Amino acid sequence: MTVTDRTFAHEDQLPRVPLPSLEESCRLFLDWCAPLLDADQLAETERAVESFLAPDSPAHELQAELARFDSTPGVRSWLDEFWPSRYLGRRDRIALNANFFFLFRDSDLDQIDRAARLISTALTYKARLDAEELPPVTLRGQVQSMEQYRYLFSATRIPGTEQDTARTPYSDEHPGPSTARHIVVLRRGQLFRLDVVGDQGRPHTHAELAHGLRTILADAVPDEYGVGALTSKARAEWADSRRAMVALDPANAEALDVVETALFCLCLEDETPADTLAACDTLLHGDSRNRWFDKAVSLIVFPDGRAGINVEHCLLDGTTILAFVDALLTTEPDGALTQGTPSVRPIRFALDDALRADVAAAAKAFTDYAAANATTLLSFEHIGAERIKKLGMSPDAFVQCAYQLAHRRAKGLTGATYESIATRQFRNGRTEAMRVVTPEMVNFVSTMESSGDADTKRSAFREAATAHVTRAKQCQAGTAPEQHLWELQLIQRRRGGDPLPLYDTPGWLVMRDDYLSTSSAPSANIQFFGFGSTSSRCIGVAYVLLPDRLNIYLSTPRAVAEQMSGFSDALRVALDELADLLAD
Repeated sequence: MTVTDRTFAHEDQLPRVPLPSLEESCRLFLDWCAPLLDADQLAETERAVESFLAPDSPAHELQAELARFDSTPGVRSWLDEFWPSRYLGRRDRIALNANFFFLFRDSDLDQIDRAARLISTALTYKARLDAEELPPVTLRGQVQSMEQYRYLFSATRIPGTEQDTARTPYSDEHPGPSTARHIVVLRRGQLFRLDVVGDQGRPHTHAELAHGLRTILADAVPDEYGVGALTSKARAEWADSRRAMVALDPANAEALDVVETALFCLCLEDETPADTLAACDTLLHGDSRNRWFDKAVSLIVFPDGRAGINVEHCLLDGTTILAFVDALLTTEPDGALTQGTPSVRPIRFALDDALRADVAAAAKAFTDYAAANATTLLSFEHIGAERIKKLGMSPDAFVQCAYQLAHRRAKGLTGATYESIATRQFRNGRTEAMRVVTPEMVNFVSTMESSGDADTKRSAFREAATAHVTRAKQCQAGTAPEQHLWELQLIQRRRGGDPLPLYDTPGWLVMRDDYLSTSSAPSANIQFFGFGSTSSRCIGVAYVLLPDRLNIYLSTPRAVAEQMSGFSDALRVALDELADLLAD
């Protein structure tokens, strides 16, 4: 392997995320929000933008501060403080609200053998990652940032009162790869330490791992006070609970250390889901007593051998997890050494009456919260990326147009829509926030609902798709306005400055109040991908668009489940209608 083939060889040579000017971001912001506003709302927003750009506006000082930060030695991107603020700064619960899941393709293995194999392939992957033998990912000829790969193993989110932190390897406190040799296995609310790597630094064999897992299955009894339930609480409340645990007994600090340093969590489920939707819902939330939602990676295996992953989002995005999952499901394990039955030890927490009540209340509250979330699955085996390409259109633009048409028909309006766009071609790059509703998209939906002829509708469809692709490329190039303006708002807040009027305008508030929150995860190794909705009226749209099919997981608060049902019915019609329109 050459130096340039090493995993992290290109990190310092990647281009930096461009820092937009105030004027450019404000111009794009007005372009982006305008299709969602009436004339009075747009005029109010334009006046606020004019004030924001005035010579005496604090915005210029904020921009200068951001530029100084961007040029500081050691800073990789002007977004380096944005990401912790965005993810670690949120104070609501991350369970269901932020964590996301993938349902893996099926396997013929039973629960124990599937779990043991996933452990083995994960350890094989980690060994190659530690040795920097994973070649950097390239996309359309561009090397992608591999920074997130440092946080696949032994990374854990730690709750804080004002802002959380992340305990990770490759840090000042823990330089280099994780040296942990254990994982945490959760079963019926109990936590067990399973040593998966032996004293010589080599993984245990499949048979030895399976023996250890069977020991856990035999020993685990239902624990109504499974401490993992506390990780489903709002962050400041969980921070209070964690402090109470540590103050109560030194053994709790030791137990937390075992969990937080573990390579990953493995959740062995007790019940077989009734169907695929039930499996997806359990991957998204499940019984909180059998989860540690703060762990970066939690592999989840059901009694029938079906499996998936729940991911904590603060350091990891979908593209990184997709590559990891592809390797888990396609790699042959190697490097194992026969070394006897691995050590299995229960992880015990000392709880007093107050903490037991805290755990029970957290578990009950999250059960109720999850029950208030409605979900459904859609699967289209006759519509996939290859068919859409043959019709002469970008597959992503096609489905996004279908979402907008279905939403108008189901709810009678066009609402703000978010799409995540990967920007890993930049140093420490993650994602950019794309707003899907363009003037061309609004015209397309209106035209489709009119009595116009097929040629008129087809022309409007293609114009909307072209505009979508153009905006997506704009986001990929790092020149979108939202995160830039958002970071300026966060700088002002960190400084204790007065709020700026721009951030109270209809443009800013309406553009970011999602009716649809969408994200794509294309991999043949997963069946479905999903996350919770982002507001009381939002529909989360997680889609797996493959060459031969389209699978979608929808989620929304149960109070508006009927609207989601209408959207899913309208989407079935819209996809076929648009395919037929292009075919004609």
